[in-house]
Amino acid sequence: MADRAVHVPEADRPQDIRNIALVGPPGAGKTSLVEALLVAAGEIGRPGSVEEGTTASDHDGVEVRQKRSVHLTLNPVTVDGVKVNLLDTPGYADFIGAMRAGLRGADAALFVVSALDGVDGRTRVLWEECAAIGMPRAVAVTRIDHPRADYDDVVARCRESFGPGVRPAYLPAYEGSGDDRRVVGLWGLVSERYHDCQGSPAGSGTGGGTAPSPAPRPVPDRVREAAGPLREALVEEVITGSGDEVLMDRYVEGGELDPDLLVADLQKAVAAGGLHPVIAVSTTTGVGVRELLHELPLSCPDPTRRPFPSVATPEGRPVPGLSCDPGGPLVAEVLSTAADPYVGRVSLVRVFSGTLTPDSAVHLHGHGVPCGLTGTVELDRVGNDERAGALAVPLGRGSRPVGRAVAGDLCLVARLPDARTGDTLSDPGRPLRVSPWRFPQPLLPVSLAAASSADEDKLSQAVARLVAEDPSLRVEVNPETRQMVLWSLGEAHLDAALDRLEHRHGVRVETGGVRVPLRETFAVPAQGLGRNVKQSGGHGEFGVCRIRVEPLAPGSGLEFVDETVGGVVPRQFVPSVEKGVRAQMADGVESGYPLVDIRVTLYDGKAHPVDSSDAAFQKAGRLALRDAAAAGGLAVLEPVSDVAVEVDDSYLGPVLSDLSARRGRVVGTGTASGGRAVVRAEVPELEITRYAVELRSVSHGTGVFTREYLRHEPLPPQAAARLSRAGRG
Repeated sequence: MADRAVHVPEADRPQDIRNIALVGPPGAGKTSLVEALLVAAGEIGRPGSVEEGTTASDHDGVEVRQKRSVHLTLNPVTVDGVKVNLLDTPGYADFIGAMRAGLRGADAALFVVSALDGVDGRTRVLWEECAAIGMPRAVAVTRIDHPRADYDDVVARCRESFGPGVRPAYLPAYEGSGDDRRVVGLWGLVSERYHDCQGSPAGSGTGGGTAPSPAPRPVPDRVREAAGPLREALVEEVITGSGDEVLMDRYVEGGELDPDLLVADLQKAVAAGGLHPVIAVSTTTGVGVRELLHELPLSCPDPTRRPFPSVATPEGRPVPGLSCDPGGPLVAEVLSTAADPYVGRVSLVRVFSGTLTPDSAVHLHGHGVPCGLTGTVELDRVGNDERAGALAVPLGRGSRPVGRAVAGDLCLVARLPDARTGDTLSDPGRPLRVSPWRFPQPLLPVSLAAASSADEDKLSQAVARLVAEDPSLRVEVNPETRQMVLWSLGEAHLDAALDRLEHRHGVRVETGGVRVPLRETFAVPAQGLGRNVKQSGGHGEFGVCRIRVEPLAPGSGLEFVDETVGGVVPRQFVPSVEKGVRAQMADGVESGYPLVDIRVTLYDGKAHPVDSSDAAFQKAGRLALRDAAAAGGLAVLEPVSDVAVEVDDSYLGPVLSDLSARRGRVVGTGTASGGRAVVRAEVPELEITRYAVELRSVSHGTGVFTREYLRHEPLPPQAAARLSRAGRG
């Protein structure tokens, strides 16, 4: 991008900042809307330069290879003296982690809904998630100029899905019919300004100013007559939601209402969470884009109006009294990290308190996170003191340095090599940590293996960097199956991770299925003889033992009992027999699965005064256990998980049927927020290795689930036969 006279968006105080996350399904037009807003504000020179899947501020430094948005990106613009930070969040469900990071950095959410596609189940889930954290919300309806678009219908569906607080703030006026139908104007119901859009180009701004809107004109009588009741309802919502008693009294008395006062109260009503204004836009013709651009600072709250996140010392003591104050102690958080080929690690940071400056000393503090199927937790990382690199804001396809980032602002920070997504930045003299946002639990596993010996040397380090950038990924080395397992949120998330491994970190891997950690146990009591006698000249081996094996309750492990009398097995060799039994249990005796939950009783044996040894009796113990297994029947045990599925009530039946087909046992049902159904079931892990993908299909994207290891229990004969056939295949 040429160095023309460009205004770098900056802000000196929190009241002049708006942080807005764009949320919505793929295909709704979030990225196109961001680009149109940047063009209207004069931040980029022309439309059509950004494909779905990238943004004008893609600071990754690498070409995005998937045609889908997988990153959280920052796009700042200046509107009427206010810096508006637009956070473009991914729409695909696999990248819910980046979407939640965007909500953490934002003070309001703009839901982008296509006038053709309406509201899907996934968007309703995201709306409820925003409602749960008290996020103010507005709605932008795109593609209103399409011949099949029905603005009134999509607004009605938004009200049905999101609640009665959804009210149109702008109404499009149409002329013509069929393919000749077009938008000719927009009426702002609060401001009472009618914008004539006939012949209005999409336009492009220059420099740092905002492109002018079409000149307001008198509202046509036909438009006012048709939309009068809608304006009346919106005005009531604004006055009620803002709590403006003076305006309420004037409204009740039937007096004239000053539109400027209504506009001022609009932000209060949106911040309170009861009103969700809707604006109509078209990114192809530019209709409504300038109006939306000017509406964002007026409708969305500044950072001082939002609750401050919970902050504590590294020892866990709460720190009350913090606020969005540029003069306060430094409290900032890393929303995302990425590797730039020129400057190294680049972190997208939200400053909650204090002021961040280039080259300032900061303290990093990380949070413990659950890891994979094992459920183990990485302890808090008390990071090192580091020096922040240059600060910048994205501008077009590049970035521009800034001198500081005050409380409430967002920026890019270079050269924080140890920073991970979710880390807290604070003053080294006063280390603090922000309570983390809720990271999604990765539930789709795949095994990883280096493609070559050269990749083997780099794999561990590359995977560690991958997880540091994206906490929605988990990596574990399963001690039972000895596989390196990468856990992701879905196939698209996995593809993006593998792409980064190869093209950013230079490591090629081979993926495969994940072996479920099966186990064995004795189904019935049995006896075994271990005879280890080798006397072929010289020093030999001699160890003989007889054992009884009995099954125990799940989780009992090994209970070893010595019932020998008369020294048939000398005292010093009894522990040797137990060592041999334990070693054979770990290796398995029939299928190679670990043997668990048995009582082994040593009741007889023989020894030789010269040839008996610790090693001889260890081997005898192994042989005895194998002999007992051959004599008595073994049962294969499979892991069973406690699965909780949350889904739209309309998909409860298909989910229950699907769980039953997976040998699941439903143990309870209930309800969650928004009237969604919750199903608790015990399901074998053999049946849910790909449930993250399959549930999405069954529930049309509305279902989410969690899983937690419960216990191992016997594998049914039919399932064992299928497993055996699969192994032979």
